[in-house]
Amino acid sequence: MGQPVAYFEITSTAPEKIRDFYSELFGWTTEADPSMEGYAMVDTGAGPDAISGGISPSQGPGDTGVKIYVRVEDLEGGVAKAAELGADTLLPPMELPGGYGRIAVVSDPDGNPVGLWA
Repeated sequence: MGQPVAYFEITSTAPEKIRDFYSELFGWTTEADPSMEGYAMVDTGAGPDAISGGISPSQGPGDTGVKIYVRVEDLEGGVAKAAELGADTLLPPMELPGGYGRIAVVSDPDGNPVGLWA
């Protein structure tokens, strides 16, 4: 059985503008959290089984775009397998605040970031 997409993240140099864009386009609601450096959780309004997401301010050059996070059973194993397949580790495994689990980010062979979430 395959691993499900569990989360999406949109990173922008103009996060307020991007939040407004997606809210107007799709009817999403977002609210930036100052304690999380302006990170905004996204409520797509699609119900409790919908994939959730967030909109993040850019942290540095080249980090803007959309990435998906895929649920994995073994975070370190997923990062190691990605490396065997030619990926670079962009963000090593780390704990999420609030007990939301652990994530890592790797690049696919074209350089696209892909999040792993356990």
